Amino acid sequence: MIRPLIAMLLLLAGLALPMPSPRHLPRWRGFNLLEHFQAESCRPFREEDFRLISELGFNFVRLPLDYRAWIVGGDASRIDPSKLRDIDEAVAFGQRYGVHVCINLHRAPGYCVVVPAEARDLFTDPEALRLCALHWATFARRYRGVPSAQLSFNLINEPMVAHDADYVRVVRVLTEAIRREDPQRLIIADGTHWGNTPVDALASLGIAQATRGYEPMMLTHYRAKWITGSDAWTVPRWPMAEVEPYLYGPWHKGICGPLVIMSHRRGAQTLRLRVDRVSKQALLVISADGREVLRRSFTPGPGVGDWKEVHYKPQWRVYQNRYDCDCVVTLPAGTKRIEVSNLEGDWLRWSSLTLEGPEGAVRVSPNWEWGVHPQTLDIDARGAVTSSEMRDRDWLRVHQNVPWKRLEARGVGVMVGEFGCYNQTPHHVALRWMRDNLENWRDAGWGWALWNFRGSFGPLDSGRSDVRYEDFHGHKLDREMMDLLRRS
Repeated sequence: MIRPLIAMLLLLAGLALPMPSPRHLPRWRGFNLLEHFQAESCRPFREEDFRLISELGFNFVRLPLDYRAWIVGGDASRIDPSKLRDIDEAVAFGQRYGVHVCINLHRAPGYCVVVPAEARDLFTDPEALRLCALHWATFARRYRGVPSAQLSFNLINEPMVAHDADYVRVVRVLTEAIRREDPQRLIIADGTHWGNTPVDALASLGIAQATRGYEPMMLTHYRAKWITGSDAWTVPRWPMAEVEPYLYGPWHKGICGPLVIMSHRRGAQTLRLRVDRVSKQALLVISADGREVLRRSFTPGPGVGDWKEVHYKPQWRVYQNRYDCDCVVTLPAGTKRIEVSNLEGDWLRWSSLTLEGPEGAVRVSPNWEWGVHPQTLDIDARGAVTSSEMRDRDWLRVHQNVPWKRLEARGVGVMVGEFGCYNQTPHHVALRWMRDNLENWRDAGWGWALWNFRGSFGPLDSGRSDVRYEDFHGHKLDREMMDLLRRS
């Protein structure tokens, strides 16, 4: 009798899924399922995932899809309907187990946030846009009649586009293609800047929007294999110091100024600053207690130079070359105040700063935020780093919630389409960070979807080395993470 009873309860749950609208999304809670995330590794979606997700009290899955999985011979204009059956089955699993399914084009004709890049550009190439609209029209026609309580469309994953107007134009075309086939379908658009920035100009289209929960990247993507240089970042803590990577020159009035480091270490120190990129021109100057100890000019340009890679930006007509070089200087014993400045030109970006001395090495990695005046850092005798501003729950609320609450106040539904923390971040740090985000989103009334259910961001089979797992239906369960998610 147990199994039939569960089946009946799940059927009732499916019927009772909350009805969303573009103006207000339910507080969905769930996961991304990655079976069709990359065309070369596609496999059927697992019914077990939907069953477990439902039985654990969650009601949402997002399916990030790669369009190359269902086209014929690499031709984006030729869609093989038989190759969409796995997605049909996932939609049916959602209906069976009371789980809302959100279909997303993670790789769309003309755009993807991961390598390899698309040959066409969705935001500038009319043919790429026509093909993308063709694929969304196919989905709209195929699932016409499935209620929006059970199925939604999330257009393009994490767009990075030079101008919002280009994105608005693309979203309008895709929305119209869907509505010609299925006028009632719930449509969700990601924010720009990799999903983080709300787009006010989309508010008039009658669609919802989705944000992200991956800040700060230095914590969530520590040692992530697909992020170049992440294996050299400082082991993250939470809360963590606010450390900005850009040293702005005089061209940036209002945010130019030195990175100030107050040191409480006694012995002579070696300071090692790794310069990542320089735009147009920069003059790096380092001083110790007011005395200049290093001066070096950078002038990126074409051809061969003291840089590693040439990067020309035609839109600004400047070179922003990658140097990836160390500037090293010895600081006198007892140095209290260190200033690192850019006294000429545009900007200089650094990727790591290390103080080495008798008390050991202290390594600082920046947080990769643009447009913020450098903070004052404090390094105590034990090597702990704090800053004049810390990244904590309130920082998350101000930087992630507040802009999206303003959008919501205009009558646009909001959710968090992806979030999570890679399995190399210490477990206790990841959980503290997740708790702060989840509490903020609960206060906001927003739903969310962890990047995966099974895998390196999820509560099952995550591969973390610092977790005592439980056996759970043949999976390794991170009980602390699962309990945190279920409470939130």
